[in-house]
Amino acid sequence: MLQRKNLPIVLLLFGAGLFLAFKSLGFGLGNGNPPTKYEKILHNVGEMLSEIHYSPKKIDDNFSREIFKKYLGEKIDDQKNILLQSDIQQLKKYETKIDDEILGGSVQFVPAVVEIYKKRLPETEAIYKEILSTPFDFTKDEIANFNSEKLDYSKSEADRKESWRKRLKYLTLERYYDLMEDREKNKGKENFVVKTDIELEKEARDRVLKILNRNYDRLKFKVSDDDRFNEFVKTITESMDPHTTFMPPVDKRYFDEEMSGRFYGIGASLREEDGNIKIGLVLAGSPALKSGEIVIGDAIIKVAQGTAEPVDLTGYTVQDAVKLIRGKKGTEVRLTLRKADGSVKTVTLIRDEIIQDETFARSAVINTPKGKLGFIYLPEFYADFDNPKGARCSEDVRKEIIKLKEQKVDGIIMDLRNNGGGSLYDVVQMVGLFIEGGPIVQVKDREGKPTVYYDRDKTILYDGPLAVMVNEFSASASEIFAAAIQDYDRGVIIGSTSTYGKGTVQRNIGLDKTMGFLDPNSELGTIKLTLQKFYRINGGSTQLRGVSSDVNIPDIFEFTKIREKDNPDALAWDEIQKADYNRWKYGLDLGPIRKASTERIKSNALFNTIHNNAEWLAKQSDKNVSLSLKKYQEEQKKNKAIAKQIETQNKLPHELNVAGLQDDLKRLENADSAKLERFKNWLKNLRNDPYLDEATNVLNDMVTQTNLVYTNVNKN
Repeated sequence: MLQRKNLPIVLLLFGAGLFLAFKSLGFGLGNGNPPTKYEKILHNVGEMLSEIHYSPKKIDDNFSREIFKKYLGEKIDDQKNILLQSDIQQLKKYETKIDDEILGGSVQFVPAVVEIYKKRLPETEAIYKEILSTPFDFTKDEIANFNSEKLDYSKSEADRKESWRKRLKYLTLERYYDLMEDREKNKGKENFVVKTDIELEKEARDRVLKILNRNYDRLKFKVSDDDRFNEFVKTITESMDPHTTFMPPVDKRYFDEEMSGRFYGIGASLREEDGNIKIGLVLAGSPALKSGEIVIGDAIIKVAQGTAEPVDLTGYTVQDAVKLIRGKKGTEVRLTLRKADGSVKTVTLIRDEIIQDETFARSAVINTPKGKLGFIYLPEFYADFDNPKGARCSEDVRKEIIKLKEQKVDGIIMDLRNNGGGSLYDVVQMVGLFIEGGPIVQVKDREGKPTVYYDRDKTILYDGPLAVMVNEFSASASEIFAAAIQDYDRGVIIGSTSTYGKGTVQRNIGLDKTMGFLDPNSELGTIKLTLQKFYRINGGSTQLRGVSSDVNIPDIFEFTKIREKDNPDALAWDEIQKADYNRWKYGLDLGPIRKASTERIKSNALFNTIHNNAEWLAKQSDKNVSLSLKKYQEEQKKNKAIAKQIETQNKLPHELNVAGLQDDLKRLENADSAKLERFKNWLKNLRNDPYLDEATNVLNDMVTQTNLVYTNVNKN
């Protein structure tokens, strides 16, 4: 049943449905021919962007020029070594026509691009094969810059060949150096064959050739005209803002499965090895294990749906293969396998439900000299929308809090690092576990007044000291949670200077149902469309700026351009009127807590190293590289020293005392030994986590201060 607060969105989509219904009946198409599949998709996407996107760009000649440049330079030829400048010139006639195609014209640009691309592909294949057939001279002092933003299309075939030569030389140099290092390490070992420099250089070229052949197999056999058109539509949608996108049906299904933590498949993880898709792991109780015919290391050659013609996996990535193997519960999938002995066998399996419970909330206890702390890890705000009894993160976190309270913990750390968000409903419920009720977040569409989402449950599940760990990859729902906790003064936010900065709301809308846009699934595909914007209860948006940490810890990606603010298509920050709310009655004085943490970090050699390496890492993407073996060796010596620091910087000189709850360990031991082992590895990693170490210090300071506050309140 629709809630009142959702009515504006419903009416908006209904209005768009009526509008597009008229278009589909022939109004505005401008030609007498029925629209093709591509035209239906493109026109419907164009109308939705114009009519219901939160802040649409004007679809005009300037927008057309933008799409022209992005599609060719980012989707079709990102290294600018396939197409020539003459090809771009030939395609220039479409540069200001793409907007006409979006708004109702016939689709001409992509077919024209594909025609040229298919001509250039075998030419460049011949180029790299020719270049890799002869040795490289690594004594020459040459440099190259592979920053795609600074590259341009080759003016001639000779220029293109030279561009390929430099790239292939660098790829070979990387592998040649690795082989020489390997020879040095293993020289003198029994049965190790010491090869000459000439032999190693040849082996390095062969490895590069193998990689390029695999990539070109993908481009020739896997990537279809439909795929290239889909990328064109994605270029258009993502130019409105980074989170508006187009999903073909198979991508939409995969998205839903990742969100729910539940899918229907065979119960085997895949890995890519030597150009093959291989079985990496077989889950207990899964169709793959029950068959008795699938083992780790089997290579999957083909996949067929029931009795349909098998699809050859040549050129497929692991994710592509997964999308083919998954499907509806109870349906048949046939795998053609190449066994370790070289024999080929076809195995028929019936898909069943697979639960990805390792993406669900989990907890542990941290024993410190000052007391016992609880830790809850939440990798995403998951929710199984299709199953009323399915997993929901708010309910799972509630259960973890109860378990930790039974352990009599003095405080709780909620870990939202790398959590990209998810269900809005669940983040509202989850904040409600820590407060007495009130507004959690404000949501506004492009025309209406803000809608305030409330926690209406006055009970508090946990009222003790709370710390929330975040980093630059904490986004969307994670930022709503952190912002609400911060605005209420309910806890302390610990992490990098700011979170990611995604403060927009998307809805999935199907493309081929003129009166049924509330159904997000469609045979033509789905558009994930930005319709609203998030605002904190203090009035500021989480968009672009994210949430600033109360206690800042140096982070390796701090200076790398990966946040929302670094995307030129991101929507702007703004603010609205603050909501009516009361701050937490036991609010903390952050001054002493922040000062103590700053002093600890300042004297911590490990965090100083992280800060310095973060600055170094940010500079690596934009510099010239040497094609000389001598200079490359010198550069690698420096890089290795820094890389070793980065590798060891996430390890503490002492281990934290982190323990799993006995009930969890017993349950995993009885259910699946492999899962138990992975759980133990997770605990092991936590014990060596320097960020968690500082978070425990901060939380212990909070516990001390809270105890004083409670004591004073009780005295009064």
